[in-house]
Order: sequence, then C-alpha cells, then structure tokens
Amino acid sequence: MSLSDRIKEKASQLGFSACGIARVEPATGEAPYLDRWLADGCHAGMHYMENHRDIRLDPQGLVPDARSVISVALNYYPAVRRKEDDPYIAYYAYGEDYHTVVKDKLRRLWQAIVEEILPSLPPPSSPSGMEETLPAPPVARCFTDSAPILERYWAWKAGIGFIGKNTHLIIPGKGSYFFLGEIVTTLEVDRYDHPLPDRCGRCRRCLDACPTQALSSHRLDASRCLSYLTIEHKGEIPEAEARRLGNRLYGCDTCQQACPWNRFATPTRETAFSPAPAFLSLQKNDLSSLTREEYNRIFARSAVKRAKYEGLVRTIRYIHK
Repeated sequence: MSLSDRIKEKASQLGFSACGIARVEPATGEAPYLDRWLADGCHAGMHYMENHRDIRLDPQGLVPDARSVISVALNYYPAVRRKEDDPYIAYYAYGEDYHTVVKDKLRRLWQAIVEEILPSLPPPSSPSGMEETLPAPPVARCFTDSAPILERYWAWKAGIGFIGKNTHLIIPGKGSYFFLGEIVTTLEVDRYDHPLPDRCGRCRRCLDACPTQALSSHRLDASRCLSYLTIEHKGEIPEAEARRLGNRLYGCDTCQQACPWNRFATPTRETAFSPAPAFLSLQKNDLSSLTREEYNRIFARSAVKRAKYEGLVRTIRYIHK
C-alpha cells in the first residue's frame, strides 16, 4: 500500500468521509475570480477576506516549503432534525462547534502519519545501495475554516469533489453536507490526486431556490445571503432580505436542500454532532423571552455562538414580525 493510500485509510478510520492529497502549487488561476469577487463587494462585511491575498493563493505562506495539502471532509448531515415549523437553524450548527471536532481529528491524523505510517516505510536508499541519511521530520499545520486558505479549491484539487453552482463542495454520491479541513505539510507523498470535473450540468435548482437571489453560477453575493446576514453580519438586516427570512433563525440551507446531489446524503456517525434535547425542542414561543443564560445553556458548544447573543436576539425580532 502506498504512502498516499495509507494516509487515506487512516483518515477513514478516524471517521472522515473523504480524503485526498494535492501537490502544493500557487493557485494563480483563482486570483482573477478572488480579486473580482472582492472588488464587487461580494464579501460584504467580511473584511478579513481582503487580507493575506498572497497566502490565500499559495499555502507556502502558511507552511514554508510545503509540498502537499491533505484535504478531508467530515459529514455533518443530522440524523434527527428540528421540526419544520420551528425556528430554522442550519444543519452544520446542530452539534458541537466543528472547529474543535475537525481540528482534533486532523491532529490525530497527523500524529498517526508521523508516529505510525512514516516509521513503517522502508528507509530511502542511495543509487549505490547504501542507506541515505534520514531526511528531517516533516512539518505540518492543521486548519478548518481557521486560516487564509482556499478550502474548497484544495478539496477540489485533491479530487474529493467539485465546486457546485451554489459554491459548495459537492462529493459525487454523497452530497455537500460536509466540513472541510486541511493539513498543509512539507511531506511529499508518492501519489497525488487530480481534480474532478464540474458535474452540475444544466441544473440550476440551487440558483432558482435561493430566497434572495444571492447566487449566480458559482458565485455568492454575501450581502444578500441569509446565512451571512443571520450569522456574520453585525448590523440590522436590510429590509428586502428581512422579508425573505421566514423562520430562519440561524443560517440557511436552502441551496443545499435544493441540490439533487444531496439525495445521497446520509446521517453523520460523528457523535459530537448529535444535537442536545434542549436544542431540538427550542420553539418560536421560547425565543421572545430567551435570556443570555438560556442562550449559553442551549448553545453551549454550538457554532450558533458565532452570531453571539445580540445577533440572535436581533434575528428573533425579525422572525417575530
């Protein structure tokens, strides 16, 4: 079994749904798209997206002399969902904050690579048959939505899936309800993966389903996106978009729910993503009197805390109108 295959096998044992490895090269082809997206203000209030442009386009800015990006995907599709009439909370926020869960698994994967997989490989040999001096140990850093790195791009380069018209990474036969993570490392593997072709075809269900027309093909205008407006946005929600909120309290999965590829979605086996009873039972009537203490208890380890108590209370006002 090759080094690449052993890494993927270990990733599967740790619960990752997919793993691929891409050779590090500057993502120069992404530069025009990124620059235009920023120039058009599609990042809305996420001004941090304007920072570290060179690093976004080349992971060697994160890990000098990096040779490989090991990309992984972790399923978060919930086995049990909130009732349809209850305030809507995006599926990705049902369990524990993914930053902690995914990064812990990535660290365990890298530990296994260094302590189990690499020591089991035969030592390199010189052309004369003499054993060579062992190279310096590889260096790595683990990321999941936590650094200026083009996560979907590298997952695509690593052959995990393709980037759909809704801008999500879609894994053929599995869908798009996945967290992504990366190990950027100086380790060079024996076999690299290749990108998958776009398989959206003529389908535009996600574009037509978007309640605010925030999507155009393979492009998202965050200033109109209900997910951005209920999570990242700090001010009041613009009137035109507020009228489209419906019962969305935190996030919006509409473009994913409309995607035909998600008919293949299966419930996650990751117990950390199982929602607590208090989370599942939260109803609209409970929101009008939601205290900070209740907020902290119900969403103790959830990504919902990204919006903070003040942000959630703001959105509650809109869905109660």
